[in-house]
Amino acid sequence: MNEPLITGVGISDFGRFAHLNEEALAQAAILSALKDAGVSMRDVQAFYCGNALGGHLPGQRALRELGTGGEAVYNIDNACSSGATAFHLALQALRAGQYETVLVFGMDHLSGLGGGALPMNERDWNNRRGMIMPALYAMRAKRYMHERGVPAEVLADVAVKNRRHGMLNPIATFCRPVTREEVLASRMVADPLTLLQCCPGVVDGAAALVLSTRPSRGTAKPVRVLASVVQSGLFEIHQVDMIEAEITRRAARLAYEQAGVSAGDLSLIELHDAFTISELLYYEALGLCEPGEGPELLASGATALGGRIPVNASGGLLAKGHPPGATGVAQIVELCEQLQQRAGKRQVQGARLGLSQVTGGGIWGVDHAACSIHILAA
Repeated sequence: MNEPLITGVGISDFGRFAHLNEEALAQAAILSALKDAGVSMRDVQAFYCGNALGGHLPGQRALRELGTGGEAVYNIDNACSSGATAFHLALQALRAGQYETVLVFGMDHLSGLGGGALPMNERDWNNRRGMIMPALYAMRAKRYMHERGVPAEVLADVAVKNRRHGMLNPIATFCRPVTREEVLASRMVADPLTLLQCCPGVVDGAAALVLSTRPSRGTAKPVRVLASVVQSGLFEIHQVDMIEAEITRRAARLAYEQAGVSAGDLSLIELHDAFTISELLYYEALGLCEPGEGPELLASGATALGGRIPVNASGGLLAKGHPPGATGVAQIVELCEQLQQRAGKRQVQGARLGLSQVTGGGIWGVDHAACSIHILAA
C-alpha cells in the first residue's frame, strides 16, 4: 500500500467575521485544499471534521452545499486538539486501506459566543470556582517565575516574537506589532498574564487538508507524515507539578520514537501558545532545551525566524488567533507550506522537518485532557 501523503492544503482568514458562519469559513478552506490537491469532491471518500464549539453535526452542515455523495462524515471533538485528532484518525483509516483519499477540516466561529473566555464545563471542580483557562495558566506562570527566577519581561518577549512573526502571515487579519512595554502595560487578565499575553478570545477560522495514498495531482510536492500521536492526560489529584507539561513530554517522546528523529533534527515547530507561559513550558517538554532553560533559549533568538529552530513562524495562537477546532489543522497547513517552500515572507530557509503540538482542554486533576503531536517531512 502507498504511504498516505498530504496532497493539498487550504485555510481561511483568521479573524472576527460576525457576518459569516463557521460553515462558510470551512467551505472556503475545503475548496482551497481540493484545488491545491488537484482533486474534486467526487474523489473524496470520507470527511473528518474537528470542531469544539459548533454544536451537533458540524461536518455535515459544512459539507451540505458542496455536492458530496453521501460519504462518511466523522465529527471529532477533543477540545482544542479536535482538528489534530481528526487528522490522526484519518491517517489511521488510510493506513488500514479503508479509504484512498480523505479530507480533514477543522473550524470554529467564536464571534457567535459573545466574547470572553471559552465556555467550560461547569460540572468541573476548578471551573465552578473560577479556575478558567487564564487563571490556570497564570498559576503555572507564577510557579515557573518563582522556581526559575524568571522576570515578567521574559513572558512578554514571547508575545513580541510571535506577533512579529504574525505580521508576515496574511491570514492573521488582526495582528499588530507590539513592544515588550506594550505587552506588560496591557490590561491585566490573570496576574501575571496581561491581555497581550493571551491568545485572542474571539476568533473565527477554518483549515483543511487532503490526504491520499493515490498519486498526487497537485502542483506542490506532497508532504509525508512521519509520526502521529494522540495522548490523554493523567488524573493526579494529589500531586500536580504546575511547570511540568507531562502530557506533551510523553507525546513528544512517542512521536520522536515513531519518526526515528530527535528534537535536534527539527527545522521548525508550531506549538500551542495559548498563553505566553505555554511556549516556555513546551520548549522544555519538547526537548528543545533542558528544564529551566526556556528563557535562555528564547533570549538567544534560536526560536525566532532566522534562528536555529523557529517556533510559531505563523504567529502562533497569540498572533493569528485560536478557533479551537481549526487550530490543529491550521498548524499542519503551516508546516506543509513551510516544507514546500511556499510560506512567503515567513519562510524558514531549508525547512525539511516540522513538528506540530496542540493540547486540548483543562479538567480538574490533569495537566491537559488531550495532546496531539505530528511530525512532517518534505
